[in-house]
Amino acid sequence: MKRYLSITLLAFSIPVVAAAQSEPSSPPPAPAGGNQVQPAHTSPIQTQHDQMPMSDMGRMNEAHKPAPPAGPLAITFAGKTAQWTAATLAALPHTTVSVYNEHTKADETYAGVPLIDLLVKLGVPDKPHGKQFRIYLVAVGSDGYEVVYSLGEITPDVHDATVLVADSENGKPIVEDGPLKLVATREKRPARWVRNLVSVKVLTAD
Repeated sequence: MKRYLSITLLAFSIPVVAAAQSEPSSPPPAPAGGNQVQPAHTSPIQTQHDQMPMSDMGRMNEAHKPAPPAGPLAITFAGKTAQWTAATLAALPHTTVSVYNEHTKADETYAGVPLIDLLVKLGVPDKPHGKQFRIYLVAVGSDGYEVVYSLGEITPDVHDATVLVADSENGKPIVEDGPLKLVATREKRPARWVRNLVSVKVLTAD
């Protein structure tokens, strides 16, 4: 009789163990108050912004900062320097150009003095030949933005575009981007325009 009972108990104990192993785990208990904490969802835009390098974010913020106030325009060539302001520039013959600004998506009209007219006063050739085509210039804005033009690009003897030191826009003095602004015609976008123009350095390539 004892042997029969031990076998019977063993037979009933096996299903109980199997059922315990197959039973799914229950969710963790809810915090006090009955509210369950849901996992935070991160949007793709937020993730991309959080992963953006600090250098890229700095450049994005820098593009929206206003330029520092501009002083007189200083032009240097071969050890000589000339300074120009909106008042002194106003006394020179002016040229008017109309351009489409890809950034503002609008037609704009500028008046000013062709850059080559200011450079020839320091001895820069307006009809370059031979090695004179090694001459180039670096234009600088008050915010440190720099662009490069070759001499052939700014003289009408070689190129049919106009690179202008503008002192008015749409008939009004240039305030936010001025008082002087470098503008170029016949370019697809104004990447080489320089707001708050403060310096033009004329150099010669080796």
